[in-house]
Amino acid sequence: MSDENHSHDRHMTPRNLISLALSSLGVVYGDIGTSPLYAFREALKPVANDGLTRFEVISLISLMLWSLTVIVTFKYVLMLLWADNDGEGGTLALLALLMKTASGHTAFLLGLGLTGAALFLGDAMITPALSILSAVEGITLVVPKTSPYIVPISAAILVGLFAFQYRGTGTVARFFGPITALWFVVMAWAGLSHISDNYGILAAFNPYYAVSFLLKEGFNSIVVLGAVFLTVTGAEALYADLGHFGRRPIQWAWFALVLPALALNYLGQGALILGNPEAMSDPFYLMFPKWALPFAVILATAATIIASQAVITGAFSLVRQGINLGLLPRMKILFTSETHAGQIFLPTVNAVLFFGVMFLAITFKTSEALATAYGISVTGAMVVTTAMAFEFVRTRWDWRLPVTMIVLLPVLALELIFLGANLFKILDGGYVPILIASALIIMMWTWRRGTTLLTERTRHTDIPLISFVSSIERKSDHSPAHVPGTAIFLTSHPESAPAALLHNLKHNHVLHEKNVILTIRSVNKPRIPTADRCRFEHISERFSCVELLFGFMETQNISQALASLRKAGLKFDIMSTSFYLGRRKLIPDVKSGMPYWQERLYIALANMAAIPADYFHLPANRVVELGSHVII
Repeated sequence: MSDENHSHDRHMTPRNLISLALSSLGVVYGDIGTSPLYAFREALKPVANDGLTRFEVISLISLMLWSLTVIVTFKYVLMLLWADNDGEGGTLALLALLMKTASGHTAFLLGLGLTGAALFLGDAMITPALSILSAVEGITLVVPKTSPYIVPISAAILVGLFAFQYRGTGTVARFFGPITALWFVVMAWAGLSHISDNYGILAAFNPYYAVSFLLKEGFNSIVVLGAVFLTVTGAEALYADLGHFGRRPIQWAWFALVLPALALNYLGQGALILGNPEAMSDPFYLMFPKWALPFAVILATAATIIASQAVITGAFSLVRQGINLGLLPRMKILFTSETHAGQIFLPTVNAVLFFGVMFLAITFKTSEALATAYGISVTGAMVVTTAMAFEFVRTRWDWRLPVTMIVLLPVLALELIFLGANLFKILDGGYVPILIASALIIMMWTWRRGTTLLTERTRHTDIPLISFVSSIERKSDHSPAHVPGTAIFLTSHPESAPAALLHNLKHNHVLHEKNVILTIRSVNKPRIPTADRCRFEHISERFSCVELLFGFMETQNISQALASLRKAGLKFDIMSTSFYLGRRKLIPDVKSGMPYWQERLYIALANMAAIPADYFHLPANRVVELGSHVII
């Protein structure tokens, strides 16, 4: 972690720690917290054909407990939560860190990062659809008459869930956190009350049973592992959501409540089956007495709906990192917390996820049909993260190769087995996440490749600003006409003369009385004091460089920030000021280095990027856009 984030962790008060840990339950752990509803039941099916044995029941629970220990506790909670990029986690955070020290194999790392990110975004579409359908199907246990209306009810819940996202992670977490905390307490109570059915289930803590089962069952064990994997779904979202809450709250929530509740519940289900094999039809709900069953179903329904939140907020963080890495076009990002820069909302991503999730829910209609598409994206993302972590711990943490192999190869082997087990589902729906991920990989690769080519094409036209000003200030017969007023040229590269300035001189042959080269910077603070908003530098009598600083919680409203410019010594009248923006019209070229279809895709993505005039809240009647054709 960065020093700033270390400091933030150290100075977090116990009250804030508890509050954030509770909030993280409703966002980070919703997905993994609903696995007991179906994971053990599904794992029993492949081995129950010829009757269950005591060894098989204990072995399945042992596999689940040790999967939680090796993959979630060790890999994610104890290791990867420390591998953050300025407080952000996830596949692209790892990629950003690795690219800083990569030597000679950046293309391979970039490919891994793109694959992991695309698989996670695919999961972000599948998980909400699966969770909501499963939740509504659970309602039919209490109200059977709702069965014909599963899809319409699911669609209505999805509308409400995605409409609620604009309130921000903090508001969502405060609403969902207590419900999820109650869910974990109820699960722990249900499991604990049944362990006494057969204390022999405690032998599941011995990894001997898990290993022996895999060796004894052979190919059948791969089928079983496809269901056992359901116990660790949500682990990748746990890492991606790091920026929303921080490392310590997520770790405390895991060890204080989530892990004990999951372990107790799985042990209770196993003990119930050992004492009453007929309960294997639905071991989770059969742990509850009849008087508590309606309450359990309602609470499980709420928890299952909440399970979608982990991947939704994770998608927001991942896309933001993708924008920063140059893998995606600029989008509007709203910061929803003054204390956690990672708590964000992206309206465009929210809309895309909503339509994708709605399409999957309407197309597949049932959670059972959609479940076949579920595992590949999750296991694939996990394998990619472990492969990247292998490189990360060697290059960033200076681990020796033997130590790295001893620590991470067992994790990678287990995840590859999980991936192999899920690959058998490709024809039954597993192709869905592969298609989604492939489309996203193509889109991100196209944007990065197109941007690189565009930069190379325009680099030769860049003119150093200081040299330009020196030449233009020399009086000669060819000097441009001078007109009153102030011209403000926005640019992200203040060391070079802005394209809009060059085009204005080329076509209009005029130079304003005052010319401001304006750069907008975002800093990792919630707000910037007015006195520190502006950095001002005179270059010549007519030219000045201005840098405006904005905190992550602030709207980048240039019109309002102009008051800081006056105080800094820049005199101008807004009614005689014009804002000049450069706008590029991209023209495809068969010799660009990209296929024609990829050029068209890049141009379409560029046209979808946020418009600077709207993004920076420039006065509409004072904006001048100067366009140019650029061949890519």
